[in-house]
Amino acid sequence: MNKLEQLLNKEVSNFAVLYTKLHNYHWYVKGPYFFQLHEKFEELYNEATEFYDEFAERILMIGGKPVATLKQSLELATIEEASGLETKDEMIKVIISDYKQINQELLEGLGIAEELDDDVTADLFTTTRASLQKHIWMLSELLK
Repeated sequence: MNKLEQLLNKEVSNFAVLYTKLHNYHWYVKGPYFFQLHEKFEELYNEATEFYDEFAERILMIGGKPVATLKQSLELATIEEASGLETKDEMIKVIISDYKQINQELLEGLGIAEELDDDVTADLFTTTRASLQKHIWMLSELLK
């Protein structure tokens, strides 16, 4: 498995974990801003599903094999599952932290993709980073 495939698989794993975490938060958020966060978490897990699929399909396009089990995803992911005990503010902080982690990994991957003249993967990393950075900004505003 080459370095680019490894990085893509790490992000497939992260988006699998993130998808489940965002569902957890969607189901268990309480208190002020319940309606807004319930809807936002749904929007975010739908987007995570799209990224999950796009990254896995990119691996297939470059001749690799995407991670396809929860066990493998948990082993490779650099973010952690939700505990189910987080407060509203903790949920937001964890998502921001996860997005920052993935954003940084995608930046590293962007360099690798550019070295390989793989503009399609570089574009995938760039557009994903743009979306994550917007969410980081918007979610951070909720904590002020």
